[in-house]
Order: sequence, then C-alpha cells, then structure tokens
Amino acid sequence: MTAGRVIALAGNPNVGKSTLFNRLTGLHQHTGNWPGKTVTNARGRCTFAGREYLLVDLPGTYSLLAHSAEEETARDFLCFGRPDACIVVCDATCLERSLNLALQVREIAPRTVVCVNLMDEAGRKGIHIDRQALEAALKVPVVAVSARDGRGVEELLQTVERVCSQPEKGPQSLPVPEEARRAVAVLEPVLRQQGAPLPRWASMRLLEGDASLQKTMAEQWRWQGPMLEQTLSLAQKELEKSGLTSETLTDRTVSGLARQAEQISRSACKSKGRSRAAQRLDHILTGKWTGIPVMLLLLAGVFWITIAGANIPSQWLWEGFSRLGEAMSVGLLAIGAPGWLEQLLVMGVWRVLSWVVSVMLPPMAVFFPLFTLLEDLGYLPRVAFTLDHCFQKAGACGKQALTMCMGFGCNAVGVTGCRIIDSPRERLVASLTNSFVPCNGRFPTMISLITLFFAASAVGVWGQALSSLLLTGVILLGVGMTFLVSRLLSSTILRGEPSSFVLELPPYRRPQVGQVLVRSVLDRTLFVLGRAVTVAAPAGLVIWLMANLTVGGESLLSLCAGFLDPLGRALGMDGVILLAFILGFPANEIVMPIVIMAYLAQGYLMEMDLPALGVLLQQNGWTWLTALCTIVFSLLHWPCSTTCLTIRKETGSWKWTALAVALPTACGMLLCFVIASFSRWVGLV
Repeated sequence: MTAGRVIALAGNPNVGKSTLFNRLTGLHQHTGNWPGKTVTNARGRCTFAGREYLLVDLPGTYSLLAHSAEEETARDFLCFGRPDACIVVCDATCLERSLNLALQVREIAPRTVVCVNLMDEAGRKGIHIDRQALEAALKVPVVAVSARDGRGVEELLQTVERVCSQPEKGPQSLPVPEEARRAVAVLEPVLRQQGAPLPRWASMRLLEGDASLQKTMAEQWRWQGPMLEQTLSLAQKELEKSGLTSETLTDRTVSGLARQAEQISRSACKSKGRSRAAQRLDHILTGKWTGIPVMLLLLAGVFWITIAGANIPSQWLWEGFSRLGEAMSVGLLAIGAPGWLEQLLVMGVWRVLSWVVSVMLPPMAVFFPLFTLLEDLGYLPRVAFTLDHCFQKAGACGKQALTMCMGFGCNAVGVTGCRIIDSPRERLVASLTNSFVPCNGRFPTMISLITLFFAASAVGVWGQALSSLLLTGVILLGVGMTFLVSRLLSSTILRGEPSSFVLELPPYRRPQVGQVLVRSVLDRTLFVLGRAVTVAAPAGLVIWLMANLTVGGESLLSLCAGFLDPLGRALGMDGVILLAFILGFPANEIVMPIVIMAYLAQGYLMEMDLPALGVLLQQNGWTWLTALCTIVFSLLHWPCSTTCLTIRKETGSWKWTALAVALPTACGMLLCFVIASFSRWVGLV
C-alpha cells in the first residue's frame, strides 16, 4: 500500500464536518465545541485507491484569529502540524459564514480543498451554488458533497489526492491594510530570514498582538528571541505612526475577511431566501414572550418521558442483578468463602453497584437520546440565545446556558463543556455554578419524594404529568440560583464585564436517529455510567462496614446519624438523611437506599417500591416539610466526587474546587433552614 497522507478536516460547528469524518473513516466519534463533546483532535484512517489517509478532525471554529481553545487547536495544527492537505467543510445553506474560515485556512495551508457540504439541504431550500464561480474566486478546488448519504465523497477523495500529488504552491496571502504595509515590510524580511514558512501571515498575527502565537512560533520555528523582539518593536512603532493599534489592525483584518466572504458568496450563491416556516418557528422558539415558556414546556416534556419510560426497565434491571447476586452468594459459599466476605462482596459491594446501575441507567438511556435529539434538531443553540440576556445580567456568558443543559445529564460533563467559554473568568463562573442544576443521579430521589408527598393524589398519566411539572419547578429553582450565584461571583471575587460572543443559530435539520443513539449511548450514557460504577463499588464497601461494625451495641451508621441529628433537624431533615447525603458523595444515586437501610437497621441496601417507601418514611417522622427540605438539599449540596475531581482538573486549583463545594452547600443549608424555621414559626407543621 502507498504511504499515507495526513489530511486536516476543518470547519465551523454544525456544518456536518463530523458526519463527513465518520463517513470517511467509519468511526462513530463525535467532535465539536458544544458541551459534552471533546475539543481535542479526533483521528481516523481511511483507504482510497490503494493509499491510506490519516484524517484529523479539528474542533469546530469560526476563525483562526484565535480567541478560544478550539481556535488555537485548529490554528496550531494547520500552521505547525503541516498536514499534507486541508479539507475545509462549508455549509451550503449559509456559505458566507463558512467562507470566512476558508479564506483564512487557504492562507496558511496551500493545499486546501473546499468541501461544500449539505447540498441536499441547500436544494430543498432553493439555494444554488455555482461551483465554478466559487473555484475561480477562491483559487482552490471546490467539491459539492452531501455527507449524510455519501454523494460526492469519492470525488472529494480524488480531488485531495490530486492536490497532494501536485507541487505545493505559495501561500495565498490576504490583502494587508494600507496603513499596515510599512510595518509588515519591516517585520516580514526578518521572519523570512528566521525560517518562518509563512512570513506575511506571521507578520500580521504578531502585529495584532497574539502573544500565545508568538510563543508557539518561537518554539516551533526556533527563532532567536532578542533579534525578533527588537524588529517587532520597530514594526509596532511603524504601525503606530500609521494611526493603528493592535486592536484596530485586528478589526481591519476581520472586516476585510467579512467583506471578501460576502462578495464571493454573492457571486457564487443564489438563494430564494429562508423558508417562512423556519422564520415562524424561530419567532416562536426565540421570541421575547414565547421563548422561555416553550423551553419550559419542552423541559417538562423531557422529564415526563424520562419518568414514564424509566420505571419498568429499572425494576427489570434490579430483579436481574438480584438473581445474579444470589448466584454469586451460592458460588462464594460453595468455594468455602467465609460468611462475612460473602456478605461484604454481595450484600455490600454488589448490591450498591446493582442499585446505582438499575436506578441510573434507564433514565439516562431515555434522557440523553432526547437531549441529543434536541441538539441535532438545532434547538439547543436557541436555548443559549434565549437565556443569553439572563446570563449577561448575571455578569456571565450566554454559552453557559449550553454547559448548564449538559449538567442535567452529568455535572462533570457540564464542567468539561465549560471549555467552550473563551473568557477565563466566565469559564470559572460556569464551572463553579454548574452543580446548581441537578444531574441525572439526583433525579431519582427528587422524583420519588415529589411523587410520594406532593403528587400522591394524582394517579396514572396525571400523576406522572404533575410530578414532571413539580420537578420542572425544582429545576427552575436551580437555574435561578445559578443566575444569583453567578451574579454574586461576578460582583465580588470574579469581578469583570461580561463578554460578547458569536452564537450560530443553525438551520433546523432532520435528526439522524442512528447517530443520535450512538452518540447518546457511547459519548454520554456509558461515560456517566462508567463513572458511577467506578465509585459505587468502594462506596458499597464503606457503607456495608458502617452498617455492620458496632460500638457499644450500635452500628457506626447509627452513631454517625445520631451525631448529625441536631443539625439535620435544624435543616428540616434528620441525622439519617444528612448522613445519607455525606455517604452519597461518590454517587448521588445511593442517597435514598442508605436512608432506607438506616431506618430498617439492616446491614445492606434494600429495594422498596414507592408505597412501601412512603409508609417507611412516615413511620420515621417524615412530613411534607421533611420531603421538601430533602428535595431542596438534594438540589443544592456539594457536587459528587467525580465532579469535584473534574473541577480540580479544569481549574488546576483545589481552592476553586473547595469553593465549588462550599457554594451550593451553603445555599442549600441556608434555604433549608429558612424553609424549616418559617414553616414551624407560622404553624404549618
């Protein structure tokens, strides 16, 4: 087989770049810059005409004038990774925006092929792309593709191979603003002498004041620092003489790119205009008076489907795991294992593990596909658009709405998704407040208590609907606390002005059910489930030991609960509930099972249906106030262990991790204390 080539795949978010990547490589890996997706390079191999290609799927970006981690990753690979060619994936339905990136890539990657994707959607919308005119304007090959059904993919590979086989042409530099030409003339010859492959491009970026790029250039191209710094200082003085600063030069560059992209798009793209149906739908989904109500109704609908669809599979899983546990017990005793070891492994480790998987997997298997479906339809960016004003008022970034949405599935994933926020201050605000929205692991406790104490009078579908609406109200409390604490942080220790950002409202698209299932199961469900399984096993060991080791005739579990009881009562709960939250630090799913185990004075977790659970809780003094305070504390308390470790990794500081633990815990304790004290004062309980 002929030696392979390295091909970079670049493009804006939501242009079908990852669909093309999967089509070419057969890998179902999803890469992009929405929350829950990686911002590193995905790689895959494909073979065409006897040659192997290594495809590098760069994170989605709108520009190479790097202001974010995604833009830096794409720019650095294209500039310093020196791929054999670059495919720039453009969206045929909004070509002008994609051309902005294509012009920049063409400047640093001489072997560039423009892939105009989504031609099927463009046809349905009455958009015609003149490929010949586009090629003439860009001076690089252009291929029309529909990645979903594979049309044009073979021609794309043929074009890439042809481009790679031809001698490399010189870079197609973008026009330099008239006022900056003297400054560039000072810097460019020295950079060429230093061995810079792209002296004109490098001159412009250095004059624009990109410090991170200057450092990378010096490392990659082994520049002699003092000489370069002196020349750069002279060039900057020439720039100042012309009346420009680094900021105004960047503005000129961006404006020039926008004008050129607009001119090319006008000459090569003929459109009948955006469909009225899409305009009407946007008017409803992002309208001032309708956007938030529709968002709340959709959220309630997702919760209702999750609640209705998860109960029976959860029961099946628990019964299956219980039978496996019985078989494990028989097997351990048959090989002569001591009774205490059998109890520890089966009734401790295995039972906690079984509970976590049984309770957690079915809701995730419903919630994540629904979430991914909304993402594929193009609705989630509209959520960010709708909430942008609220986050701006809170001194935060509108992109935090997207990371907050991912927190409903897993707060650790939501914290990782904060990488999409450019501003370090706003990224930190989003990371510290992500756990104010409940993750999937907290839903079972909330749903059970809402159903038992606040929706018990409604049965069947009406009971599920009422539970969903009440759960949505709890979620709104979490969202409101997110705004409040974000505002508090932005006004105190993380003071600063909220930044502006460009948010794409992608066209509405028919979701690909197969990819939705693969992405939701592999990228999200299994990731979160793997995290839960990892921490559930040692948690089961600790819980079993506390329940079975005694001091003075009382178990450690009972002694700790008694010690915490005064604080628990002050917060409207009791010591058992508070201890259950503490022991649930590895995984929130085990909070209610620990409560049941402690009340029954059993040495292991027990499964119990809702009616029996309701009787047990009432026998142990639970009222509607206990349930309400437990729900509130479940919403507002310390993040789980995995989220804490993720915050530590993302922020690089235990100080910020400690603050991320303290903020929701303080809010939860204060709110529970106020609710309990007020209810007792006015005689409601």
